Amino acid sequence: MIDIEYKTVQSVYGPLVVVDKIGNAAYNEIVKVKLSNGEQRLGQVLETSTKFAIVQLFGTTSNINASNTSVSFTGETFQIGVSEDMLGRIFDGQGRPRDINAQVIAEEKRDINGEPMNPAARALPNDFIETGISTIDGLMTLVRGQKLPIFSGSGLPHNELAAQIAMQSAVRNTNDSFAVVFAGIGLTNYDASFFMNYFRRKGAMRRSVAFINLAEDPSVERILTPRIALTTAEYLAYEKHMHVLVIMSDMTNYAEAMREMSSAREEVPGRRGYPGYMYTDLASLYERAGIVSNNKGSITQLDILTMPGDDVTHPIPDLTGYITEGQINLGRALYNKHIYPPINPIGSLSRLRSLGIGKGKTREDHGNLADQLYGAYAKALEASSLSSIVGKEALSDTDRMYLKFGEDFEGRFISQGRDERRDIEKTLEIGWDLVSALPERELSRIKPEYIEKYYKGNKQDKHMVPEKE
Repeated sequence: MIDIEYKTVQSVYGPLVVVDKIGNAAYNEIVKVKLSNGEQRLGQVLETSTKFAIVQLFGTTSNINASNTSVSFTGETFQIGVSEDMLGRIFDGQGRPRDINAQVIAEEKRDINGEPMNPAARALPNDFIETGISTIDGLMTLVRGQKLPIFSGSGLPHNELAAQIAMQSAVRNTNDSFAVVFAGIGLTNYDASFFMNYFRRKGAMRRSVAFINLAEDPSVERILTPRIALTTAEYLAYEKHMHVLVIMSDMTNYAEAMREMSSAREEVPGRRGYPGYMYTDLASLYERAGIVSNNKGSITQLDILTMPGDDVTHPIPDLTGYITEGQINLGRALYNKHIYPPINPIGSLSRLRSLGIGKGKTREDHGNLADQLYGAYAKALEASSLSSIVGKEALSDTDRMYLKFGEDFEGRFISQGRDERRDIEKTLEIGWDLVSALPERELSRIKPEYIEKYYKGNKQDKHMVPEKE
């Protein structure tokens, strides 16, 4: 089939090219734009009618002259060649090799928009993923097939945490293959180098595929990058039966690219200038995580999202929270105390935690212990706030006890080394050490049989009447 070239470019503005007097162009159709000097660029149809088409270029519109530029419509959507040989390789935001190795020989080509997963074919996520991070494994447990974003802020160590999780994560009680697909969206050269050097240094690159869109690359490319990464993950998961962890950083840059494109198209803006369809668009990415029935493979997502101004009510984290199954929230107050990882348990949760823990998965006391740690830390924060107002000397004995608990909890449970991997048994042991510093009467969220088996404190005070405050 010979592509018909149209030399009817009407106008060029921003990353958009308007082509007049065209035939039957289709939404999302890939377009080839040929410049007068012979250079060829790719684009995608964003809007079409019987008279014109608006084409979004995957690159800059520099040097494009409307009078001597031709456009041809391919009749295909954007596709990427996928293969198991992609493991260990680094690609750009359009799926082209960034490393020095040759082009990957594709086993098949796939549309980057994926295929909708039949809800009836989804299996319930219930397998515990051990990340080696006590705060995550113990309190906001990651489950295979879950989408659990990391809510962070500028300057916080979200990249370090994501890289550590990628390196340390494993599905317990299975020998199935585990792979990491990383999508860098609008990264600085420093951040991109950090991820790649970390994976190489830790020996994880051989089981990883990286797609890197740099901040200096065209912003429109950021729309493609996560879709290409997820298409690769779906191939590895459902064709090669691997457990795939997808890390996408930074989804805020993705949303900013959406806003830029919406503004260029002169669409009616929604909240804070973001397009009104942002919720649907984000859901089209997040919902590609999951498990398919009768298939050993799975896709688990950790999406990094830096909240502008640390504002959790900003449209990007707000809409993300409605779609995903919880969030890991990094706290600036903990970071300022030099605690790593600065995960704030009070602002974090995993809605699938109960499905991935318990007897036969982690341990029978896990859920009760996690609830007790949450409750005790909440009381510790209340005591800390009260102390800042009335002074530590004015606190009751109980408040001072919880204040001490909070310090120990942050120093021993939340804080751990950047290369330290704790198994779930170690995490639960530390948790019991901490709650054992509390009187048994305070352990209202733990069943008596678990207290009898694991509690290390003084059991003689369980019938004592709490002090009056």
